[in-house]
Amino acid sequence: MNQPDIRTIVRESYATIARTGADCGCGTGGCCAPATDPAALARAIGYDSEELARILPEGANLGLSCGNPGAIARLQPGEVVLDLGSGAGFDAFLCGPKVGAAGRVIGVDMTPEMVARARANLVGYTARTGLRNIEFRLGEIEHLPLADASIDVVISNCVINLSPDKPQVWREIARVLKPGGRVAISDLVLLQPLPEAVVQAVDAYVGCIAGAVLVDDLQRMMRDAGLVGIALTPKPAYIEALMRADDPLYRKVQEALPAGTRLSDVITSMDIAAHKPGCSCAPGCC
Repeated sequence: MNQPDIRTIVRESYATIARTGADCGCGTGGCCAPATDPAALARAIGYDSEELARILPEGANLGLSCGNPGAIARLQPGEVVLDLGSGAGFDAFLCGPKVGAAGRVIGVDMTPEMVARARANLVGYTARTGLRNIEFRLGEIEHLPLADASIDVVISNCVINLSPDKPQVWREIARVLKPGGRVAISDLVLLQPLPEAVVQAVDAYVGCIAGAVLVDDLQRMMRDAGLVGIALTPKPAYIEALMRADDPLYRKVQEALPAGTRLSDVITSMDIAAHKPGCSCAPGCC
């Protein structure tokens, strides 16, 4: 698949999820198939049940997460947060109360149907919190519709692996961050190479597996973009949860691995933290 093909397939797949709340119709699982119990998956990967019930509007949790970037973001009142691939608004809505009325959360997603769904969910968010500090923009994460040095914190949840040009995503992250701004991302990362048959499978790419990169490649992309203080923390709970649920894509990939190799030996969810050099004296920086 070339870059335009990947982008079209991913956009169409997640548009289907946004319209129906069901899987993307690609005959797979992974992040292309919303969890049967999104709340249970959220709890398994570290979200607080009380917080979900208190803040999230109905329809915001589609069960597409592979981690909890808000847990490592150390958000402060007044900060400006960017959510890459914001979907129906799940993480953006959870970040809103943490930055408060003086702060701001901007979600960017390339799928018009997801942006429309997230914007519709804003009504429920404001009713629950009294806040009007979130907006959603249509755009590609490789070409962000934001000014240079305008963001305190960039978050993302199982999205960068879907990009056909990941080095460009990291360059854009560094561009929009203020000096001293930080990254708090959850994504799928490879611990060792995948079999070629998995790499070439469309369903494995859309399901967030085939597009994942090796740890060393991830670190190189981040360093080349100018980010420092890189910290990568494996979070095996997501892979374990989908394996216990007998996710069809994960079962298929497991069957393609060499005998004696477990899926968790090859791929993991990972907390990805870093920052841009310098200091703008934003909250949490100086």
